[in-house]
Amino acid sequence: MIKLIKGGVYYMDGGLVKENVAFMVEDKKKKAIKGTLAYSVLQAHNRGDGENLKLKFDALASHDITYVGIIQTAKASGLERFPVPYTLTNCHNSLCAVGGTINEDDHLFGLSAAKKYGGNFVPPHLAVIHQYMRETQAACGKMILGSDSHTRYGALGTMAVGEGGPELVKQLLSQTYDIKRPEVIAVYLRGKPAKGVGPHDVAIALVGATFKKGFVKNKILEFIGPGIKNLSMDFRCGIDVMTTETACLSSIWETDETTREYFKLHGREGDFKEMHPAQPAYYDGAVVIDLSRIEPMIALPFHPSNAFTLKEVIENAGDVLNETQKEGNKLKGDKGKPFKLLDRVKDGKIYVSQGIIAGCAGGSYENIAEAAEILRGKSCGYGEFSLSLYPQSQPVFKCLADNGYVSSLMESGAIVKTAFCGPCFGAGDTPADNGFSIRHTTRNFENREGSKLGENQLSAVALMDARSIAATAANGGILTSAADVEYVKKIKKYYFDAAIYQNRVYRGEMKPEKGAELVYGNNIADWPEQLPLADNLLIEVVSVLNDEVTTTDELIPSGETSSYRSNPLRLAQYALSRKDPLYVGRAEEVKRAEDERRASGSLPQAVLDRAGIKIAADVMYGSAVAAKKPGDGSAREQAASCQRVLGGLADIALEYATKRYRSNLINWGMLPLVCKKFDFKVGDFIYIEGIKESLKKDDAVIAATKISGGKSEKIYLTVGALTDEERKIILSGCLINYNKIHK
Repeated sequence: MIKLIKGGVYYMDGGLVKENVAFMVEDKKKKAIKGTLAYSVLQAHNRGDGENLKLKFDALASHDITYVGIIQTAKASGLERFPVPYTLTNCHNSLCAVGGTINEDDHLFGLSAAKKYGGNFVPPHLAVIHQYMRETQAACGKMILGSDSHTRYGALGTMAVGEGGPELVKQLLSQTYDIKRPEVIAVYLRGKPAKGVGPHDVAIALVGATFKKGFVKNKILEFIGPGIKNLSMDFRCGIDVMTTETACLSSIWETDETTREYFKLHGREGDFKEMHPAQPAYYDGAVVIDLSRIEPMIALPFHPSNAFTLKEVIENAGDVLNETQKEGNKLKGDKGKPFKLLDRVKDGKIYVSQGIIAGCAGGSYENIAEAAEILRGKSCGYGEFSLSLYPQSQPVFKCLADNGYVSSLMESGAIVKTAFCGPCFGAGDTPADNGFSIRHTTRNFENREGSKLGENQLSAVALMDARSIAATAANGGILTSAADVEYVKKIKKYYFDAAIYQNRVYRGEMKPEKGAELVYGNNIADWPEQLPLADNLLIEVVSVLNDEVTTTDELIPSGETSSYRSNPLRLAQYALSRKDPLYVGRAEEVKRAEDERRASGSLPQAVLDRAGIKIAADVMYGSAVAAKKPGDGSAREQAASCQRVLGGLADIALEYATKRYRSNLINWGMLPLVCKKFDFKVGDFIYIEGIKESLKKDDAVIAATKISGGKSEKIYLTVGALTDEERKIILSGCLINYNKIHK
């Protein structure tokens, strides 16, 4: 199905040729490197040199988990008006079901910010963030930055990047997004998908082939090849949004007449242009996907890369689910009832408890319409199994309703709801303990669906395409592949009703309202003051995470905690609550000792006794989390900022799972330390002298003393390559401080 090609390749005469076969002379290679779509789009937005990019984006996007913090940070840094189109959507804290008025207070704050600074505001239930941006903002050759990791509009010729909030703050302050020129990987598509195969099947296969190998980590995926013409725009967007789960930086696709028709349908044909790479174009590697060989897929708990064919899982139910059950019980530990996924297997069949088709990946017109055709005339049953569908925007919902698909789904027993991202991050449709949910959403990390390990809860989520979810529903909840059912694949044509947005969305981009003021709810709090970095650091390790990968959901849980994201100190109480419930207390103890040092001029004797070595008088004391590979998944900056407000000075890792998490640490003034020997325990101390001098050197080795169990040893740390601005941000204590100093 999928082949990975390591090393350089050329796109020539419509095919891929390995670099060692092409024998291209150096001058032609340099030209071919500039022949990719990615190169031309990046260069058009670059204010730096050829290798050290300083990018300015054409538009920004945030939702109601992130925009309050972004605007508060930008305001504290001197924001006067939005200098680029900035869209604030409300698709995460939409239900207003937790914390009384605080979610709607945030929404009012967002509307007031759009008026005061000149932005767009999309009210709750109208559209999920990425569908709205596809329908109204994406344009060929443009770049969009979003404070959500699934900011991907490559199928529309737009290079989009999902980052933590501070990177959007920089754009709001007319600063730049600074990165080394990323490598570009060709994703060569050929063939045509079989009936019953949908975009999630292709995406799961792609994630399964690349993520664990780190094959495309922090690189740009460029989709090319003859198979593109065989895919509708909904199909392309459905694959594209899931590229985030490969750990790539961004994506871009060739555009064609199908792309033009999409823009024309949405009244924006002027935003289309045909885009193709030069031939030859040089790529740093390639992924070859034969669409005709892709089968219906499933990503078993607890990661999108845990990919299998549905056929394999159905035919080997006991063996496959036994491995997942073992992993679940490892997560739960010895406390409480065991995790029993094998109870779902009866007479060789797998019985599912819930189906969800939702969000930026699942809720498209074609996904839901084709699911309706599979379910037509059938019943979801009246047992445990339930099916819920969330069209990704009101225009999509209206067309599904007008074309009869909503009524058909309702007749089958399915529940159709409004645009909402909740099922993707645990703010809605949480299954029962030990439940097994199949979802056309973006992620299935442990507990992301809303269960709480701290209360001995664990339910399982597997990712599947809408077509096979509908086939399962039509079979009474027995796991079923869409390839094994008969249905009419042809669906009615989609149309877009622009009046829905014209009559409800506040469109104030680049037009601040004179005299408008921000509206603050009681929960909205300013960021607490952060001190500049001292020259000498005493860092206490207060949590150690030995999992091979740690997600941002584990660092700061999603779900109901998202309601408190406009209150940094209150949210911080949830930090690591699902992985290390004692973390907050330990971190607060360190912070109290540091506060005492600041007040009295010296560290408490108890800390000095535990450290057990002589340290400089002018030392800053703070905490650190040690994790092998932290930061996979969400772009949410709060995974870092919660540690910071609790007194965090650093993370210590073997490597960082994503660029965006490392950037979040830096922007909140924390050191992204790397140690090749991961051997840390809670209570260890790391003592670093002369850190300011070390940070002046690019990719410097930092000598430190580690004190563990009363014994000290020399260790060596690095922070990797830093831009001049990143150094200054860390030294300043955070991005807010940096902007106050360098405004």
